[in-house]
Amino acid sequence: MIVRGYRKDDLEAMVTIWNEVIEDGEAFPQEELLTVDMADEFFAGQSHTAVAEDEGKVVGLYILHPNNVGRCGHIANTSYAVSKDRRGEHIGEMLVKDSLEKAREKGFRLMQFNAVVESNIHARHLYERLGFQPLGMIPEGFRMKDGHYENIYLFYHVI
Repeated sequence: MIVRGYRKDDLEAMVTIWNEVIEDGEAFPQEELLTVDMADEFFAGQSHTAVAEDEGKVVGLYILHPNNVGRCGHIANTSYAVSKDRRGEHIGEMLVKDSLEKAREKGFRLMQFNAVVESNIHARHLYERLGFQPLGMIPEGFRMKDGHYENIYLFYHVI
């Protein structure tokens, strides 16, 4: 398995994976699905977009971009998505490690996650294992797909 920059011929698989996370309603704040027509502009507009590829098939991806602007523009933010049928295979770990390296290459000094849902235990444990520090918790900061609210955690990592 490799992690590499995305190509236009990856877009259909990327949209499918991205939308799986949106449809799950448990991690991404977005509610609107991404279309293939919107995808190239969306992914090209990031500081970096990468895919995890296994035997020629896209199985995960991440987007890397500034968390804020101006005097806070040196802090990166990243979103990760792994194909539903490939979760639990440490693809997310590969993506997080690659994103930290790419963020450093792009001149970012820190990475910050703004909304890690409390029930997303696997992500929280992964981030902590990779050296992310918790910043705090926002009570009921995320509305789940079924309408109930969950706490979200903020994390940061010095790059």
